[in-house]
Amino acid sequence: MTAAAGLAFSLWEIPFSFRGSWFDFSPVIGEKIYAPDVHLVSHQTGMHPILRLVPTVGGARAETTLSATPHVLAWDHDAGRIELAYETPDTVRIRGQGLGLDLVAADPVLTPFSGPYFYADPGDGSWVFTVYQTGRRYRVTLLAGQAEPKGAQVLGTAERGVVLLGGESWEIAVEEYETARAPYRSGTGFEQVLGAARSAFESFRDAVAPWRSDRTPAAELAAYVLWSATVRPAGFVTRPGVLMSKHWMDKVWSWDHCFNAIALADGLPELARDQFRLVFDHQDATGALPDSVTHSEILYNFVKPPIHGWALGRLRPLSAGETAEVYRLLERWTSFWLTHRRVPGHEFAHYQHGNDSGWDNATTFDPERVVETADLAAFLVLQMRELARLAAELDLRDAAAAWARGADRMLQALLAELWDGDRFVARSARTGRTWSSASLLDLMPIVLGAELPEPVRASLAARIETHLTEFGLATELPGSSHYQDDGYWRGPIWAPSTILIEDGLRRAGYPGLADEISTRFRLLCEKAGFAENFDAHKGTGLRDRAYTWTASAYLILAAAHERREEPITAASV
Repeated sequence: MTAAAGLAFSLWEIPFSFRGSWFDFSPVIGEKIYAPDVHLVSHQTGMHPILRLVPTVGGARAETTLSATPHVLAWDHDAGRIELAYETPDTVRIRGQGLGLDLVAADPVLTPFSGPYFYADPGDGSWVFTVYQTGRRYRVTLLAGQAEPKGAQVLGTAERGVVLLGGESWEIAVEEYETARAPYRSGTGFEQVLGAARSAFESFRDAVAPWRSDRTPAAELAAYVLWSATVRPAGFVTRPGVLMSKHWMDKVWSWDHCFNAIALADGLPELARDQFRLVFDHQDATGALPDSVTHSEILYNFVKPPIHGWALGRLRPLSAGETAEVYRLLERWTSFWLTHRRVPGHEFAHYQHGNDSGWDNATTFDPERVVETADLAAFLVLQMRELARLAAELDLRDAAAAWARGADRMLQALLAELWDGDRFVARSARTGRTWSSASLLDLMPIVLGAELPEPVRASLAARIETHLTEFGLATELPGSSHYQDDGYWRGPIWAPSTILIEDGLRRAGYPGLADEISTRFRLLCEKAGFAENFDAHKGTGLRDRAYTWTASAYLILAAAHERREEPITAASV
């Protein structure tokens, strides 16, 4: 066995997985929980460590060097090497030479309602873990070499697993499945498995980032983060879906999917459409979208901001058959805000909590939580504009005119009631009391671009610039008394706010500031990876370190920058 060449990444930052798979291999086994060993971690029915992989020499634990590329995970030691690769989304192959491997249940405790049960299948000679936490089975089939089971059919607390003996070559297949399947058979050699896995990733990479060059050094890793976090339809995930992460943020939230869709749109339009439509598959009777969707859970206790009209403008044109359906879905989502989230007689819709805005603990919501905000009004203006365009394409003239009038009214009210001559304010939906904050959220109406009067645009651009640190846009003004380096939406740099504001500034006539924001965020990702958010002063990654909307933001900004930098030739004029 030889070392694999290609893109390398740290398994402590990004899990090793495969497009379509519901499991990964990582030492991250829970929120901010890092184990000493790599685990098979499943994301069906939640995040659950299932199997622990322990390399051995002479039966004792071996201290190995761990390496990962998109197609192979490897453990290296002077005594030998172990390699792991995906054959299909639910099957991996593992081979070893010189080193042994203990493949044991992560949870040693079996009760009547939790834990792993382990047995030898008398039909095909495989060994099977059946695990309460996921409700799935994990089958180990020996393909070469020698192995010994331990803890088979034992109840209570015990170590259960398969021991692959070192000193000679061995190979196994490990599968995740439901109740039963035919015995494992494969005519594919391990080298062919490696080659197919490499080709699968490279095809995806080439589709989503064909423009990459040495000027975009993080593009390939960003593509891997998206590719490896994609799962096949299962449970409540009704379409191929890109999870936020295959660490603990293993859901699709009802605004993050928009950024992933935009990043995929040029190269993989069908997968992009699936991302946009996935949460709409769970739209409720009032038109509301869920807060989040994952394998075995849909949450409706909060919603997310209506950025879908803005996103749809980036994803169009639609096919003739799609327009009517997307119009109906977007109309119902907008009507939810205008019907169920407006106080009678008020022009503005309101959030019921910071979670509804996506900026959970932003200081905008410190005085009160049930608030009419300028960002929400701006998003609804853009959404009504998009509905007017869709209605016109469908020859729904009265509806098109009505949506256009609604957008005009809300824009006029935004400028008349929430602009105080210097900045936008938030307003209590109950009392009408207004206030301002040092949150970047208050500056989000820049997404309206040229629809805003020039003095308003200029003021917003100037205030946005005060949030710009060496690494990007801090979500709380760095000089604010409420600023926190790891304060979630009270300071750290986030991908969605960066994308929305950068786009709005360009349409508002401030390309220079937009360029600077784009450059700093791209450099941040190239330095610190694709974390959930980043320390605005130090540029270090925070929280979950393998976040797809961060990777998507990098791809969106890098692709746009490369297009702007393309030389104009006679052929392109």
